Amino acid sequence: MENILSVLIFFPLLAAVLGLLVDEKSIRTYGISVAAVEFLLSLWLWMAFDPNNSGFQFIEYVPLVSDFGINYYLGVDGISLFIVIMATLMTLIGIVALSIEKDLKNMIITLLFLEVAMVGVFVSLDVIVFYLFWEFSLVPMLYIIGAWGGEKRVYAAIKFFLYTFAGSLIMLVGILYIAYIYHSVSGVWSFSLTDWYALVLPLDVQKWLFWAFFLGFAIKVPMFPFHTWLPYAHGQAPTVGSVILAAVLLKMGSYGFVRFSLPLFPDASVAYIMPIAVIAIIMIIYTAMVAYAQKDMKQVIAYSSISHMGVIIIGTFAMNAEGITGSIFQMLSHGIVSGALFLLVGVIYDRRHTKLMSEFGGLASVMPKYAVIYGIMLMASVGLPLTIGFIGEYLSLAGFFAISPVMTLLAGTSIILGAVYMLSLYKKSFFGPVTNEENKKLKDLDSKELTALIPLVALVVWLGVYPKPVLVPIDNSVKALVSFMHEKAQTPAAKSIIRVSKSGKEAK
Repeated sequence: MENILSVLIFFPLLAAVLGLLVDEKSIRTYGISVAAVEFLLSLWLWMAFDPNNSGFQFIEYVPLVSDFGINYYLGVDGISLFIVIMATLMTLIGIVALSIEKDLKNMIITLLFLEVAMVGVFVSLDVIVFYLFWEFSLVPMLYIIGAWGGEKRVYAAIKFFLYTFAGSLIMLVGILYIAYIYHSVSGVWSFSLTDWYALVLPLDVQKWLFWAFFLGFAIKVPMFPFHTWLPYAHGQAPTVGSVILAAVLLKMGSYGFVRFSLPLFPDASVAYIMPIAVIAIIMIIYTAMVAYAQKDMKQVIAYSSISHMGVIIIGTFAMNAEGITGSIFQMLSHGIVSGALFLLVGVIYDRRHTKLMSEFGGLASVMPKYAVIYGIMLMASVGLPLTIGFIGEYLSLAGFFAISPVMTLLAGTSIILGAVYMLSLYKKSFFGPVTNEENKKLKDLDSKELTALIPLVALVVWLGVYPKPVLVPIDNSVKALVSFMHEKAQTPAAKSIIRVSKSGKEAK
């Protein structure tokens, strides 16, 4: 287990290179086998993980450029553990559900390269290594959208790349400036995140650096008004591209806030709670209304993703253990549910080559298995109790209630608005008579599609009923994080808002 994180990163990389030698007939089996082994390795990581240890585990440290403090430095804690598992799971599900025939070999190899970048982002503790994986993740997704997407795929791919790359460059300026500050204080160069945590920066410096990192993370989330690239990307991407984008890539931004912004700039994070909360509430309400106005089934889910990400931002900036734990759990919930919903849209698109709700109606009588699974995921999306969607939303909103009951009430409209646009979609597509003759002959879910969807249904129910195995490791690491932020905070306002429980101090 000493090098399990390196194995998780480089196994799919080696497999992707060797995949070039695999013939077209065997590539699907090969891809599924590689992704399955990677997923099992991530489960092994979970089994060996100590849930009572709130710090980083499975640490690997190898000097790379010692003169400039750049090292191969990896580690995982309760905050990143389950996001890594979700990345490996959704990659496996995506490959299992692949329905494309065009350049299947290239698609599977590209997905394996993307998996390398995703895992690398969530386990890197050296900021330069983190940044390299962060940027590398853009290339496979650019290729997936541009090569296998719809009619406007090139425009969507370029917009996705330019938006996210621009934010990354601004974040890079912030990274280099923090390294310069650390060198000025200590006399040595270091890009180690744990070294940077020891820095105590003046409030005015924190504010400038906060916004440098904010732009990089906010565009990736994507937060309003930087969200416009996402509907295009989802609308033009193939199904597997939408699944990975919604389930994992968006979480890089929200993960970045928790891993970087909060512990590095606690005073600035508190100072900007209200502006960020306003942006998050706009995300929740505005994009929910836009989702309701859509005629395309996939666009409804795309805009709903932005709305749900707003709830994650609210929880993250609650600055207490309840909210941050809820936001991380909501990252997992949103990843599983939105990934499943995009898969379900892909199922109907493969059969009818349209995503317009007006083309459907009465699907429940023609495709009952499809309707049941869609209904379960729909209920999880709107946060029905005893589904995975309820836990994260409840904790996120409960955490922010300590900051502002009024804003929490506004943010809570996500549940109502979500129910409006999702139930409207379900009513138009699944209920009533079958008015379109083409729909009467539609086949229900086949074995391949059921293999991809049933595990996600099981997770939605299991973690909705019994979330403890996941919540405990997350909560222990979050309490340690909040305790650290409270001790590091310099202003009285920050110390009063960053709430530390007794158990949080013990966890640290």
